[in-house]
Amino acid sequence: MATDIKAPTFPESVAEGTVAAWHKKPGDSVERDELIVEIETDKVVLEVVAPEAGTLSEVTVEEGDTVASEQVLGKIGEGKAAGGGTEAKKSDAKAEKKPDDAQAQKPASGKQHEVKAPTFPESIQEGTVASWNKQVGEAVKRDEVLAEIETDKVVLEVVAPADGALTEIKAEEGSQVESEAVLALFAEGAGGENTASEPEAPADGSDESAAEEPVGDKILAPAARKLVAEHDLDVNKIEGTGKGGRILKEDVQKAVKDGSAKKVAKQPKAAGTLEQAAAAAPVVEGERPEKRVPMSRLRQTIAKRLVQAQQTAAMLTTYNEVDMGAVMDLRAQYKETFLKAHDVKLGFMGFFVKAASEALKRFPDVNASIDGTDIVYHGYQDIGVAVSTDRGLVVPVLRDTDSMKIADVEKGIVDFGKRARDGKLGIDEMQGGTFTITNGGIFGSLMSTPIINPPQTAILGMHKIQERPMAVNGKVEIRPMMYLAVSYDHRMIDGKDAVQFLVTIKELLEDPARLLLDV
Repeated sequence: MATDIKAPTFPESVAEGTVAAWHKKPGDSVERDELIVEIETDKVVLEVVAPEAGTLSEVTVEEGDTVASEQVLGKIGEGKAAGGGTEAKKSDAKAEKKPDDAQAQKPASGKQHEVKAPTFPESIQEGTVASWNKQVGEAVKRDEVLAEIETDKVVLEVVAPADGALTEIKAEEGSQVESEAVLALFAEGAGGENTASEPEAPADGSDESAAEEPVGDKILAPAARKLVAEHDLDVNKIEGTGKGGRILKEDVQKAVKDGSAKKVAKQPKAAGTLEQAAAAAPVVEGERPEKRVPMSRLRQTIAKRLVQAQQTAAMLTTYNEVDMGAVMDLRAQYKETFLKAHDVKLGFMGFFVKAASEALKRFPDVNASIDGTDIVYHGYQDIGVAVSTDRGLVVPVLRDTDSMKIADVEKGIVDFGKRARDGKLGIDEMQGGTFTITNGGIFGSLMSTPIINPPQTAILGMHKIQERPMAVNGKVEIRPMMYLAVSYDHRMIDGKDAVQFLVTIKELLEDPARLLLDV
């Protein structure tokens, strides 16, 4: 008995929709609640899932067709695609793969899994398959990273559901995928079954040899291979300290730190694709080489948000300068004690976060955000700290900074920096800030105009500490000075409040005891 697949009930304001994509073809087996088809309306994309398990027997509307609310889209029949007459109807090309498929299902339980993209938050529509860390037939362990998906905020990892191997990759590197889209098929216990010509794996089942793969004359551990690719290193220049000369993750990290394994520019070989030639970027005398690469999703989002901020906000910037002598003396006096007590170094950012938290309490307009024609006043201080990575700028958020100690702030920032560089930050950690601090001084910036991070209405820019001659009590002294900048949305914040907010931060930093005494 066939079951109808129907379009969802559209809201009253939506008259019709368009079939955007079928994720299954007639003859494919489906599980209950598995995504089958997507319908695009003028407001949202609606997902249609299987009402029950079975085989997609008929598709009544094709991609691009217009459909009405609750219209029948197709039918699901009983049974699985691999079970009977349906298999016989498949094309010759698929029939040729049948022995391989049987081979993949042969070992152990042979249970098949669909490897799906993670569930994206509402603010993320789609992602890009950045890389496949495993190939079809390559043995993997449970929870080992199979692929990475790059969204406009973070890189998400897709891990193996069990011990086994990939049997088919459905979404190649560079392809766009949506939340919970099927990326590949996975078979339990199938590792190495379709590569009979390769040497047999050791009987001890050691994960080290099964997961390692030769690169040239070298053998690299999976984590090492990933690091080599990220930093574009020459593996022949890396000395392996593992068993049999294997290159371990620690070996690659040492090479990165020493800078001893960087590749040198080479002439491209005659054969190869245009992309390979562009990647090689040959340096030929008398020519001016160019290299064209697609903009990453993170970089696209950064560009869009920065332009949006300048187009929608009435942005102004006010400047001041702060004498960092008191903070530097305090830091020098207690840095060793602080490190022993809290196992983290005492930096400058802790003082700035605490000073900003206090100033935000005194000037609630600066801590507010604009939502359409409404002003949202936040009764808490969640401060985002801009972190630079190889992929671009990300802004993880410290929550409730008013109740945090300086040691907690420093630990949080160190943790954010490490995980941001590794692409391990969670999406929820970069949402919901009420104010942002960015530090261009670590790169040598003397003064800059930071851009607001919407929907926030202000951002503080720190800069380089530079010794300058200053008039102190009628005498010229050399003082460690830093320029501060606050960019603010004039629609929400008056110039008087912005200036007084920045002066408050200046006063708290020049006399850190004020932070303790709340004066």
